Amino acid sequence: MRINGNFLRLKDSYLFAKVGAKTAEYLSAHPGREVIRLSLGDVTRPLPPAVIKAMQRAVDDLSHKDTFHGYAPDATRFGYDLLLDSLIKSYAEKGIGLEKEEIFISDGAKSDCGNLSDLFSAENTVLIPDPVYPAYLDTNIMAGRKILFADANEGNGFLPMPDERVRADLIYLCSPNNPTGAAYTAKELKVWVDYALKNDAVILYDAAYESFVTDPSLARSIYAAEGAKECAIEICSFSKTAGFTGVRCGYTVVPKALKREGFSLNRLWARRQSAKFNGASYVAQMGAAAVFTEEGKRETAENIAYYRQNARIISDCLTRLGIPFTGGVNSPYIWMKCPGGMDSWSFFDHLLERANVVGTPGCGFGKNGEGYFRLTAFNTHEKTEEAMRRFAALRI
Repeated sequence: MRINGNFLRLKDSYLFAKVGAKTAEYLSAHPGREVIRLSLGDVTRPLPPAVIKAMQRAVDDLSHKDTFHGYAPDATRFGYDLLLDSLIKSYAEKGIGLEKEEIFISDGAKSDCGNLSDLFSAENTVLIPDPVYPAYLDTNIMAGRKILFADANEGNGFLPMPDERVRADLIYLCSPNNPTGAAYTAKELKVWVDYALKNDAVILYDAAYESFVTDPSLARSIYAAEGAKECAIEICSFSKTAGFTGVRCGYTVVPKALKREGFSLNRLWARRQSAKFNGASYVAQMGAAAVFTEEGKRETAENIAYYRQNARIISDCLTRLGIPFTGGVNSPYIWMKCPGGMDSWSFFDHLLERANVVGTPGCGFGKNGEGYFRLTAFNTHEKTEEAMRRFAALRI
């Protein structure tokens, strides 16, 4: 028996585990201190009332013989019609037509980001932006693929564009981006789509934060770019849109038009899911469907507006202090330059020890993240305001 040696190429700990460990160590040495966390992308607002009501009704369904639900009805999609129909209507409102068989309900975007890797040979070359959400990198290291990086930097607004000199088979894009908060327009995504079509590549597009987009010039789906259905898979989640981080529900769109080597990736993904996944729970899916009701849309919008206000509180503070940053407008993330020329971990320690505020060191997202720092808008108004008061008092 031999282990998968690619796991030995991973960093010893996941970025956010290290942030948590360092925070816990500080609190252990300084009992009684109040540390404000603007690091993890976890939500703090309760689930919308419409979602809670729908989930309560779903639980009640499971308590009666006539309305009990076991496995989801279709072993290839694992999606209930109520949620699938709601998603089709939601995409239609963006001018994008989809069929039920093109949508796969899952237990979250992170799972699908990693599991989609099963469809592709380990011999493929992967192109990943740097800085990047660590899961994209780690899952491909595990698979043993050759990994190339697209430089996202201050010069290109942290929105890298294709380099025609580079040949890639799989391309990861996230917009609005985690960690930088930068977002592509449909015109910019069209350039990536054309590159993918030219190179027979597949784009894995993470749209987990699309609900934070308010600028009409920015894309909320890669399918806003002509030709994307022939080269792109879109992954999305209810975690940030509706606060489902503890519920777990998301979806992935694999268009029927997407084929490689004569094979339908839609059918291959359906086969993969039927072999390795038993579907998101009935309760979670009924809650997710409620997000698209009139009541659910209103309540969800209120929560998103709450987090947008937190982003404005952070952005306004950084602006007053003259600290450069991206994000914070169409994204819940604020990607700031470390003041005073500090490196990312030095600034982490400085902020924790002097202000008792925790963020995420940019270097944990890749080499281009060194010298940068990520703050999130997912805490409460009160704690976000207090964190920025402490931040400003540092006079750095």
